[in-house]
Amino acid sequence: MIKVVVQGQERFVEPGLTAGALLGDERALAARVNGRLVDLSFTVVEDATIEPVYFESREGRDIFWHSASHLMAQAVKQLYPEAKVTIGPAVPEGFYYDFDVPQPFTEKDLGKIEVRMQELAAQKIPIVHKYLPRDEALKLFSERGESYKLEIINEIPDEQISVYEQGDFVDLCRGPHVPDTGRIKAVKLLSVAGAYWRGDERNRMLSRIYGVAFPDEALLKEHLDRLEEAKRRDHRKLGPALDLFSFHEEAGAGLVFWHPKGATVRRLIQQYWEREHLAAGYQLVVTPHIARSQLWHQSGHYDYYRENMYILPVENEEYVLKPMNCPGHILIYRTKVHSYRDLPLRMAEWGTVYRYERSGVLHGMMRVRGFTQDDAHIFCTREQVEEEIYGVVALALKMLRQFGFERFSVSLSVRDPKHPENYLGTDEQWQVAEGSLIKALNRLGLDFVRAEGEAVFYGPKIDIHLADSLGREFQCSTCQFDFNLGGKFDVYYMDEHGQHLPVYLVHRTVLGSIERFTGILVEHYGGAFPVWLAPVQARVMTVTEKENGYAQEVYEALRQAEVRVEIDLNNDKINYKIGEAERQKVPYMLVVGAREAEARTVALRRRGKGNLGAMPLEKVIALIKEEESGRTW
Repeated sequence: MIKVVVQGQERFVEPGLTAGALLGDERALAARVNGRLVDLSFTVVEDATIEPVYFESREGRDIFWHSASHLMAQAVKQLYPEAKVTIGPAVPEGFYYDFDVPQPFTEKDLGKIEVRMQELAAQKIPIVHKYLPRDEALKLFSERGESYKLEIINEIPDEQISVYEQGDFVDLCRGPHVPDTGRIKAVKLLSVAGAYWRGDERNRMLSRIYGVAFPDEALLKEHLDRLEEAKRRDHRKLGPALDLFSFHEEAGAGLVFWHPKGATVRRLIQQYWEREHLAAGYQLVVTPHIARSQLWHQSGHYDYYRENMYILPVENEEYVLKPMNCPGHILIYRTKVHSYRDLPLRMAEWGTVYRYERSGVLHGMMRVRGFTQDDAHIFCTREQVEEEIYGVVALALKMLRQFGFERFSVSLSVRDPKHPENYLGTDEQWQVAEGSLIKALNRLGLDFVRAEGEAVFYGPKIDIHLADSLGREFQCSTCQFDFNLGGKFDVYYMDEHGQHLPVYLVHRTVLGSIERFTGILVEHYGGAFPVWLAPVQARVMTVTEKENGYAQEVYEALRQAEVRVEIDLNNDKINYKIGEAERQKVPYMLVVGAREAEARTVALRRRGKGNLGAMPLEKVIALIKEEESGRTW
């Protein structure tokens, strides 16, 4: 008999039952067995803790949408046998699959594929996980003419290749997946696009189909309505419309040009960030944008990230535009010998970095080639690790809430305990690091998903995913151990006995890149920023040109009160001026007519609330300042 704990209930059973049978939950899509995501058909043969995975969770949606991508590929192969399949992952808002076809798919093809998917779903075809010997897997996909799958298999070191089979369709995949196609009850194919194989423009152009799927039609309709709202909030449209930023093809793809209003938002974000970091004991530094390539050889970035780095010849030497800030901070740390009394040392920077992203993956502010990170590195002793992690996560949550985000999910990425040889660092270091991360999360009362095998080779990490006003999740904050760089740069401190001991190094960001975070904010608020963050807090506008003199006085008084203000003295009708201010998402509109000029008042309008009536300017300034102070530090 083995002991299983199913949703907190302990019992003893014969080994060999499936996770699905032990759960007995029709809503479950998959299971988590001892922290590992598995199919419901997974056989439990040892003591285990078993939890259901539902569609409502991030992991559940990923599993569901990945299964839907396989369903779409099966439908495409039946309708277009000449199509070659490549990859089809889940993405934050659904799924896609890339196909190599003689003629790219068009929007007209989507309806036919969608109908076939619905037919296959209705058949409730079992989705079966198998492991094939490498030779057998190569033979299978070779006979099917799936050259892209053969390429992927040749990059997999394992001798047993994981595949999923549903009827006449077989795909390479680690899974897990839903138990059968019948779980996918509502599907919508959204668009087609071109995409280079592996995102490299030197490779063949593929035809990508995007889609989304849900367990029922009501959820699908809700999602499609949300997509329409997301289109209206798209930062790539709102940003230029609100005069925040722009992109210019003649300057190059993936490079952001910040306009005065956008630069104001950026400055306000940075000012708040700096205030909070200085209060939390961080020291601010600035490192160069360029350095000799030898530095990146030493850090290891040159070997692992060379294809994403900009390399420049300078006076017969090779230099690199920095893709990371870490080595620069380590060089600063090494300029003197540090004792245990100096630690923890928290070093932070708004560091601009450059990475060569393929043109096919660039996406407005969300994916660019030049961006500025709110980067920081903490140098500490083993005993200080837990408190530092606690401080990082607490600071991240405080700051994200200040920007108006209230819903978060947390993931803890740890190493695969069955393959410790794939990770740097000693067992003791990993135990300390993982334990410190868990203790910090528990102290903060945060639920988290443990993802075994998802840690990078140089350390475990915490990722915080925020949910915006449309329920979309974005990963911004991360806190990550590094057992790699410290050793490469011989980073140490002296203890109370004068011995050199290795420093524990923690990488962390709170907002991520300011470009991406600004894009998220634009879409979260639909461009209607809160008063403290609005690039223009108030606009003064006249009814006729006769009030221009008084309007100028009002404008100057607001400026003196440090209100971010504009003035509109154009000869347009006042309703047009008000409409334009509303379109520009200005929070406060101060209308000046003959009556207001005579009474030395203003007619105040509030974005989204309409006319608030006439009032003295001093009261208006007090209202703006009160609202501003209520939302900022």
